[in-house]
Amino acid sequence: MNFPENLKYTKDHEWIRIEGNEAFVGITEFAQGELGDIVYVDISTEGETLEKEVVFGTVEAVKTVSDLFLPISGTILEVNKGLDGNPESVNSDPYGNGWMIRMSIGNTAELTDLLTAEQYKALIGH
Repeated sequence: MNFPENLKYTKDHEWIRIEGNEAFVGITEFAQGELGDIVYVDISTEGETLEKEVVFGTVEAVKTVSDLFLPISGTILEVNKGLDGNPESVNSDPYGNGWMIRMSIGNTAELTDLLTAEQYKALIGH
């Protein structure tokens, strides 16, 4: 299982990649594996400013629907339009083409609350 060191992680199994004052967010390889085949990603919060740990969308797998939680406060700048016709890219490339949102960083202090790859591996027992 892949745990890129350049990412930060949440206890809710989202990852975040910081790029300057913005960040990309998706779900981890572990999370997509637990969910199974992703059939739909529903994110209708583009343009909204949300607080840390608020639900920003849902991901639907064959047998379940799971909430997506924002790792830090900020504004949703873009939703990955590629997921509309290709939600399975969350399964095949969760850290690349399977990203879900691009957001602005509202509070950089919240970044210290996120997990490193090592801490996330320990959380899920790897």
